[in-house]
Parts: sequence; structure tokens; C-alpha cells
Amino acid sequence: MENKTLTTTYSPKDFERRIYSSWQEKGYFTARVNPDKKPYTIVMPPPNITGKLHMGHALDLTLQDMLIRFKRMQGYEVLWLPGEDHASIATEVRVENELLKEGLVKKDMGREAFLEKVYEWSEEYREKIRQQIMKLGSSCDFTREAFTMDENLSRAVREVFVRLYQDGLIYRGNRITNWCPKCETALSDAEIEYVEQNGFFWHFRYPLTDGSGYLTIATTRPETMLGDTALAVNPKDERFTHLVGKTVTLPLMNREIPIVADDYVDQEFGTGVVKITPAHDPNDFHVGERHHLEAIRVMDDRGTINALGGKFEGMDRYEARKAIIAEMDALGLLEKIEPHTHNVNTHDRCGTVIEPIISRQWYVSMKPLAGPAIEAVRDGRTKFVPERFDKIYFHWLENIQDWCISRQLWWGHRIPVWYCQDCGEITVTVDTPTACAHCGCTTLKEEEDVLDTWFSSALWPFSTLGWPNETEDLKYFYPTSTLVTGYDIIPFWVMRMMFSGLYNMNEVPFDTVFIHGIVRDSEGRKMSKSLGNGVDPLETIDLYGADALRFMLITGNAPGSDIRFYPERVEAARNFANKLWNASRFALMNIDETLMETYKDSTNYSLADRWILSKVNNLIAEVTQNFEKFELGVALSKVYDFLWNEFCDWYIELLKPVFQNGTDEEKGVSFRVIRQVLIKALKLLHPTMPFITEEIYSQLKDEETIMTATWPVCEPEFIDLKIEESLNGVIEAIKSIRNLRQEMGVPSKRKSTLYILPNAGMEDAFLSSREYLLKLAYAEDVVLLTEDLKDDNNVALVTSTARLYIPLLDLVDREKELARLSKEKEKLEDEIDRVAKKLNNERFLAKAKEEVIAEERAKGEKYQAMLNAVLERMDTLK
Repeated sequence: MENKTLTTTYSPKDFERRIYSSWQEKGYFTARVNPDKKPYTIVMPPPNITGKLHMGHALDLTLQDMLIRFKRMQGYEVLWLPGEDHASIATEVRVENELLKEGLVKKDMGREAFLEKVYEWSEEYREKIRQQIMKLGSSCDFTREAFTMDENLSRAVREVFVRLYQDGLIYRGNRITNWCPKCETALSDAEIEYVEQNGFFWHFRYPLTDGSGYLTIATTRPETMLGDTALAVNPKDERFTHLVGKTVTLPLMNREIPIVADDYVDQEFGTGVVKITPAHDPNDFHVGERHHLEAIRVMDDRGTINALGGKFEGMDRYEARKAIIAEMDALGLLEKIEPHTHNVNTHDRCGTVIEPIISRQWYVSMKPLAGPAIEAVRDGRTKFVPERFDKIYFHWLENIQDWCISRQLWWGHRIPVWYCQDCGEITVTVDTPTACAHCGCTTLKEEEDVLDTWFSSALWPFSTLGWPNETEDLKYFYPTSTLVTGYDIIPFWVMRMMFSGLYNMNEVPFDTVFIHGIVRDSEGRKMSKSLGNGVDPLETIDLYGADALRFMLITGNAPGSDIRFYPERVEAARNFANKLWNASRFALMNIDETLMETYKDSTNYSLADRWILSKVNNLIAEVTQNFEKFELGVALSKVYDFLWNEFCDWYIELLKPVFQNGTDEEKGVSFRVIRQVLIKALKLLHPTMPFITEEIYSQLKDEETIMTATWPVCEPEFIDLKIEESLNGVIEAIKSIRNLRQEMGVPSKRKSTLYILPNAGMEDAFLSSREYLLKLAYAEDVVLLTEDLKDDNNVALVTSTARLYIPLLDLVDREKELARLSKEKEKLEDEIDRVAKKLNNERFLAKAKEEVIAEERAKGEKYQAMLNAVLERMDTLK
């Protein structure tokens, strides 16, 4: 047979695009409903269509792809469903700003014209995102690609709204709402970012109406005092109990407001007196409800003081703040100003400080939905990996408030509500009504507001599979298997998918939530535009290849933990790929398929063959277990160590004497082993580095692709720990000899006889390794001893499995050898001292297991034997 081979140089640009196109053309990513296979499903967290993917997306996609490729090779029918999110607020703000550059104003354009522009934007950026996902090597099924604004997904959104409304879980009401004055829309609690800012506490005096004195309050938002409708004190606070029921005159507004008693007030904080502004503070809103206080909203949607703010009408909230402070000071009612650092609520999209205001919005009653979602995690139907992240989940759901779902925007899913212009009643329906459901009138006005982006995202695991229709995909692929996502969106998305799946499907949406951290820069900082420390994954791929980037992102990755991006590690990953490429090329160039076929049934394995077969089967068992436990970073580390050290550095080197001087049978057997081992190792590496493994595999095997090849299964009959220990001992000896020669400056061309006194049980290992030692230990001859060698002309080396003697003293400086032995002596004495201290430590002896103590004693004995040999050799040299 004609030998296959690889190009002389590893160049990922030469094959990554070609391979991906081939995968797509042959339909390897396309999932099929297959009753004979067990399904495994991941729905991709849909990227927002507001820009290009960042390094966090690259990590997220790589982790998902690793699980998908692993399960595909295990024989599952896998579906990785990709898609994009319309990102209501973020996209609308982005497009609005772009249009302003062209002199176009959203409100002047009108709703329809503006939405046409947004759809154009969405199509452009969806295609960009799609290309980036592909460039990373993601094996997702683009035939099922979804977008949250697709008609079938929009219908699912309307269906859920109507169901929740009919079940009494959606209502419209005037409640305190997080409001963004810049975006002019309501926000949910999950869209708030807490930013620490330096501010002040302004202490104001409110005069008692009866003229008997005043009460002092402290506030960080003086502008809201215009809407105060009470002062509150703790009912147990003896300083103020006599004032409860009395009134004060609200400064600047000349309005009489009551003093009420409420447990909400912390008598130890501030002055013990709290101003109550029900229309501008969520806690005050609830106090106001309890005490039937009026809610006076003194700001409009832009954060400007309205007519109820008296003479401050028309001022921006911060402009009004300055004016109010100045007037209170002029009236002698500003008692003092204290610096105060506190967390300020800001809109996570635009950074504007939130203004809590009374607003008429649509809400979802969350308590009935939260209960089943909590129970599903508690009883194990859905588990978090790592488990500790369920605490965030429980915290949000156990303390959840009703969800404000209406947004004063144009881009998004319009709320399916129509208002009758005659009877005033509302019609809530999935399809556009032709007449009022109550009076039959045809004059209907559609709700202007759209739904919170997360309302549609919450349906993602089942709406993308065709719900509310009973599709074959839905029956087969739902519930999905694993959700891969960052810890930062547990409250945004994970919990909402959970309660939505349980409410609409009566099943959890996924059995496992695999949490990963965020990608930080090399200094541990979060990547951001403001710091200018972001790294473009596409540029990294152009430089080093997708495999190298994926390798770097997974190296050292632990579930739930942040990782740091180091450019030098991407380069190191590329170096690893290059080493694997060259080793594979060497194997391909040397394998004689005729000899391999001739001796296909021979089991006359060499020591190196048996060693590598044992190693690779142990590796298969461990890596498979690591994947099942989502320890993907650990799995990669083991595959890397095996390929770099055992396979490339040692097995290939150990085979070279066979390739050069072995019998036909020895060659045929070793050719078969190296090919088998390389194929198994490539399969283990494939989920992380799909491109290079495919390119090499295509040269090694006649199967169409590594993607659909069978995941390797451990063959226990090949595992032989004694064989591993034997050859490990030989390798240790070779390393020791090489290190010694390097230290003593002996060139590799100068060879000498190697005398070996093996430890008991190692005789056969060294005997069968003669060819390895001649080649790799630069030996002219190998002589096995039965007793210690008494010859002053030899340098002695002591390993854990043998004593080695090399007649090098005619070639090297005796004093240098004594200096080297002296250093070795000090090192061994330190180890002996460490072991002795441990074994003399009563706490260690009391707590440690017996096998651990025995292991330490064995170490001490080994170090002592090595030291004795070093001392003996030093005496001889002296």
C-alpha cells in the first residue's frame, strides 16, 4: 500500500476552513430524530446581535462543542442548536445611535421605518456571528438555527403570555419600577448593575407643624423630597414614639405630612427618621401601601421634574438636586453634609443611574412559578456543576419579586394585548383580533410596549424545537441535556428557563447546568472596552489557528472558575500542535502497511509496545470519566501529558531502534501499535482540537471522519501496571544518564559502556531494553551486573530502580564529579530530614491513613539507600 503522509509544515490555515466546509457539506452536524439512538441536546446560549463575539463567547462555545463531539463519538444522536437573541434594549440603543450619525431620529422615522432598519442590522450581524461561530470549529446544526424574532418563536412568546394571563399570573398595575431615564423604559431587577460611587448624606430638618421643633432626616437623593408623603420612625424607638401621629411641614412644598411608625425603619441607622417617598423608592412604596399614603410622582420619564415638583418643574433631576440643597441651606434647614460611599443602581446596558418610579406596567406573579423551579433543583431533577452555584439560583428564586415584563421600546415582541376604544376592555389573544372580545367593537388599539428580552429567551429550550406545536424534534430532543453558561446569567436566564419549562412543558428544560467562569486578562482584570484589554478571538485564530485558541481556553479550566488569557499560552498550544503534527508525520512515513497486515495477529509485543498500550488504556478510562464529570480541563491536561511525554518524547524514540534494526515481525507489530495508539489519542484530543485531529486521522484511517468515529473504550486486558513500572524505571535511568552527561559536558557522540545493577524485579526490564539503552543512553555496550561494581574509574548514578555505572572519569574532571555528588548528597539529606520530621510529628501520625504513613517510611528508606550509594561513591573518588 502507498504510504500516506502530512505536509512538512503544520499550517492550520491550509486545512481548517477546508475541513469545516467538508463537515458541513456532508451533513455531519445535522441531527436526526432517531428512535434507535439516545438523544443528547444542547441549546446554545444565543449571542446578542449587537456586535462580534468576544473571548467569553469563544470559551462558552468551545466547552459546548467539546461535550457535543464527545457525545457524538459515544454514539448519541446529538443536537447542538444555535441561534441569536434580538437583545431588545441593547440593539435598539445601538441602532438608534448609528442612525443619529446619519441624521435620522427614531421618533421622527416612525415605528415601521425604524424597525425595518433594525431588521437590516439584525440580518447583517447574525451573519457575522454565524461566521465567527464556524471559524471556531463549532459543530452546531445550522439547519435548525433560531432567532428570537422568528415567527414561530414569536408565536410561542404570544402563546405563553396568553396562558399566563388566563391563569391569572400576568397582570397590569401601578407599581414601583426600575426606570432608565436615558432609554425611557422599565427594567427588571436582573438588568440592574450595582456600581460603587462616592456620594453624600444630606441631613435636612423637617419642622413639626405645631412649631415644637423639627425632625432630621438623611438622604442621598434630595430631589425626591418633593414627593415625600410621610416621615417614618421605628415603633420601638423611644426617642420618637410621642411624635407618632403628629405631622411635619414638608420644606419647599409647604405640604403637611404625617409621622408614621413602621418596623422597616432601622433605628440604629442614620438619624432614626426616614423620609417616605412611595413614588420614588421601592421600600417606601411598600411602607406607603401599609399606611395608605399618597404616591406623588414628581419626575417624568426623562428624569425631569414635572408639575408636581412645584417651582423646580423642568429641571433635570441633578440640576434640581443642586437647587434644592441651596434652598434648604438658605432656609437654615440643611443641618450637615456627610461623605457616603454606596452602591448605586445603574442600567447594565447604558450605565445610566436608575430612577425608581411609580409606573403602570405589565408584571408576572413570580411566587407560584418560583416554587416548582426551586423544588426541581432540590430534588435533583436538575443539578448544577459545580454544585455550589445552586446557592445563587436559590437566593434569587426564594427572594424573587414580581417580574416587570413590559418595555417602552419598539424592537421586540409586542405585547399581545388590544384595547377597545369603545368599552375600554382589553383583549388578550395569540392572533390579531378583528373585534373586541367583550363588546364586539372593531375599533381596537394594539399595546405599544414590547416584552422584556428575557421573556422570549426563557422559552429557548422548547420554542426552538417547535413548541407550541407537537413537533418530532420537541418529542425527541426535549428535555435538553446540558446547559453550558456563565455564572453571571444564572438570575437572568437559567432560573427563567427553569420555571418556563416546568410551567409550559411540565418538565425541567435540562438535567445539568454546567457553569463556567469568565475570561480575564493576564492580570486578572475583566476584559472591557474601557480598559482596552479585550482580545479578539478571530485575530488569535488568524495567528495561531482555532485549535490553539481552543486548547488555551480549556487548559487549566475548572468548572465555575475564571480563567486568565495569556497570549504565550496560545503560542505554547500551537507548539504542542506542531509537535503532534511532526510525530504523526514520522509515524506515517515509517509505517509499512504490508508488514502491519502480515503480522496483524501477532502478539509478540515489545516492552515499549506493552507499556504504551497500558498507558493509553489507562488514559482512555480516566479521560472518559473526566468528561462525564465535566472536568474538561483535567481531561485535556492528561491527553496533553500523554501525547507530549509518553508518546512523542518516549514511545517514538523507543521505536526508532525497531524501525531501523528490528525483524519484520517486530516492525509489523510496532507499526500496528503506534497506529492504534495514535488513533485512540487523536480521538481523545478531538473534542478540544477538532481540526488537527481530523487532518491527521484522515491519513491514518480509511473511515470518512473522526467526528463520527467511535469514542475509544478502555481494554482492561492491556493494562499492566508492572509493565508501566518496569519501563518507567528504564526511562528514569535514561533520563539520569542524559542529565549526568549534560552536566558533565560530555557530547552525545562520545559513547561508553553502561553497567547496570538492577533492583530486584527489574532484571528483565533492563535486559529487554538493551536496544533502547544503546540508542537513547548513548551506550556503546550494556552490561548487567549481579553485584556492585568496585571500579574507581566509573561515575555512579543511583535511581529508584537501579545503580548505574559509566566509565566517564577519563573524560571528565574528578573534582567536578565530586561537586555534583556533593549537591546530590545535600538534596537527599534534605529529603531524609523532611520525611523524618513528618514521621516524628504526632499530629501527622494521628490523622494520616496507615498507607500514607507507610508510603512516607518507604520514601525515607529509598532516600537513605540513594544517599548511602552517593556517600560510597564520594569515598571512592576521594
